[in-house]
Amino acid sequence: MLRLSIPYLRRVHEAPAQAVGDALKPAKKVLLDLDASSNVSVRSNEELLGKVESAVAADDKARKKKEAEPLRRKPLLSEIPRSELDRQTGVSMWDVLHTLGRATTLSWKGAGRGLAEHWGALKYSQALTGGPDSFLGLTTEGRKIAERYKNIQSHELGIAFGLTLAKQVLRRRFPEHSVSIVPADAVLRAGWALTSREKGNKVGYGYRPQYFAEVWRPEEPSLVIPIATKGNHSNAAISAGQLASASAHAEAVHIGAWNETPSLLFSTELPAGGTVTVHTLQAPGRDGLLAVPSGRSRTDLDSDPVQENPFPGIQPPGEGGVVREPVPGCHVTPEYFGWFQQVLGHTAAAGLMAFTGSGQGTARYLTERQGNDRFDDFEHAAAGSVQDISHRLLGRAYAGTDHVFRLNGPRVEAFSGIDEQLFDLLMAGKVEEYRVRVHADRHTRPKLAWDKKWDGPVSVHADGSVLAIRLLPGQRVERS
Repeated sequence: MLRLSIPYLRRVHEAPAQAVGDALKPAKKVLLDLDASSNVSVRSNEELLGKVESAVAADDKARKKKEAEPLRRKPLLSEIPRSELDRQTGVSMWDVLHTLGRATTLSWKGAGRGLAEHWGALKYSQALTGGPDSFLGLTTEGRKIAERYKNIQSHELGIAFGLTLAKQVLRRRFPEHSVSIVPADAVLRAGWALTSREKGNKVGYGYRPQYFAEVWRPEEPSLVIPIATKGNHSNAAISAGQLASASAHAEAVHIGAWNETPSLLFSTELPAGGTVTVHTLQAPGRDGLLAVPSGRSRTDLDSDPVQENPFPGIQPPGEGGVVREPVPGCHVTPEYFGWFQQVLGHTAAAGLMAFTGSGQGTARYLTERQGNDRFDDFEHAAAGSVQDISHRLLGRAYAGTDHVFRLNGPRVEAFSGIDEQLFDLLMAGKVEEYRVRVHADRHTRPKLAWDKKWDGPVSVHADGSVLAIRLLPGQRVERS
């Protein structure tokens, strides 16, 4: 974590134009900058709470004029303590892009049936710039993006920064646990039909969180925290409105008791003439814990995926002995806790295998409604007897897949994968053993460094995944 004085950071924060106004950088300079530390500004305070409450009131008023029902939102929001999230937080763009890539492998939004969707993160490798003495801000290229793509850029970078900071918060809050981030839609499809085209009980509600954070230890019940994260190219007022909307998204999934599921909300502001600012709040709650009722067997993550069909809707508590009608959304009740923990573990494993390019390894952890047929026809050599798509990075061997593209002229190779030993475990269906090993190494495995032999930046996450990039061999990068 960077330890710079607040007055100095404030001066840099207020005058970012010179840092972000450079022309396109040569490919070598882009790679050199990717693993450099920079800063993002974090806003979480009473003033933000007031602006979000005002945005909620304005939205409710507008809906009333249209004779529409007001949205159901988290009933109580609060700031995130400074002890859990610094107001100036050090990040590296390569780590941020790694987080975005891991988050989108099961997104259903690409044409590559999930096996190449995470490569979309690389298009932002030169959209932002900063430095150890400054804050991240949009480059000339990042600001000049075509209008029709701005929503995509702000949405995806909102995911990237929101999840990066969510992991920081939860690892400080739960230092004895591991944290996995899984896409909420992929998880929920194991129990509910989210669209009219899908078979099963239809949820019929468009609001839901984008991700779940699973806070876990081997052989113990997991804590599940919905995450709603957004982004914009505008200003703090728009971020307040986005947090008001995020509160409705997070409210749409209850785990356990009514209104007791903790949540995290993020809105990342990416202004054309300023710096990256993440606005964030939390919804406290005393539930979200998947404690299997006594008498039931412990969840076995090595078993086959199971597709359930819980009744759609969230059941509010009764009033005066009268049972109330369910409200729209998804409710994970105690009888489904064991199944839901299994789905979380399987979906996290599927995302990892998709990140390596292994179609068969991905499909084995998904149900039909989750899209296992999108993956089972695709495979790469690392899953067979000859592992010829592998690299040794920062002293360890990784199995995965690669992608070659041009970066301002020169050809660049990117590699995504997972530690070979962990890859073998997941290919064999041994999720329990995978989790034991990953949890034991949760403090020592994460790394972000320039690998001299690879000749490029390498990011290793606690889950064992790796993202590396370099100029193709023969185009060496000279470091100063």
